[in-house]
Amino acid sequence: METLSVGRSSGEAEASPDPSWRGLYRAGGVSALLYVVLTFAIPVVLGFITPQPASAGGVATFAGGIATLQFIASHGSVFILNQALIFGPSILAMVVFLALYMALKHLNKSYAAIGALLAIAAAVLTLVTFSIVGGLVYLSAEYVAATTAAQRAAFTTAAEALIAVHNAMIADGILFTTGILIISLVMLKGVFRKGIAYLGIVTGALGIISEALRPILGYSYAVYGILLLIWLIAVGWKLYRLGVQ
Repeated sequence: METLSVGRSSGEAEASPDPSWRGLYRAGGVSALLYVVLTFAIPVVLGFITPQPASAGGVATFAGGIATLQFIASHGSVFILNQALIFGPSILAMVVFLALYMALKHLNKSYAAIGALLAIAAAVLTLVTFSIVGGLVYLSAEYVAATTAAQRAAFTTAAEALIAVHNAMIADGILFTTGILIISLVMLKGVFRKGIAYLGIVTGALGIISEALRPILGYSYAVYGILLLIWLIAVGWKLYRLGVQ
């Protein structure tokens, strides 16, 4: 198997990132920090002060159809807010990885582009997955309005089908972590500190495994989440500094 090489090719040996993209670097840095706040910090706080839906035993997994539909009926605004904070910041992730591509492309255009593309594609898939939340909100309203046991059973079955798709969705996570891994390999050649690059490599590799096994890992999945948080903070700070230099 050919070994991944992140060496510079001819025409990719500029001394530093293109300074004309400083605005994008700043935007990428701010987006990374906002991503951390919206995806990690605020949901943790909300988890302590607001009711939470029953979990199927893992991070970001729903329990059965009846429990989920009843929770949405009682705490619809909390449910929608929590899910929006999980899925919505994917737009910020797109900005982060676009900025990373521009900051690293002088080191290796091909691998920087591949890594950024995979992460951005994952963010798009994550946004598409958010449609499941809308489906569950609709089914919850119909479940509450149902007048017969047969109707409620039908809505519960439909909800369980959506939940099964949600809980089993791993493609976006694997793409995202693979993008982190490739981008971090490029980072080894410069711009970012090697510590950030190595942290990204560990985060990406562990993330691929964690995303593939997410349905059975339970809360052990959070180890990857913590590493991702630290990596994003480090990357965001460096991108912002590139934008103000």
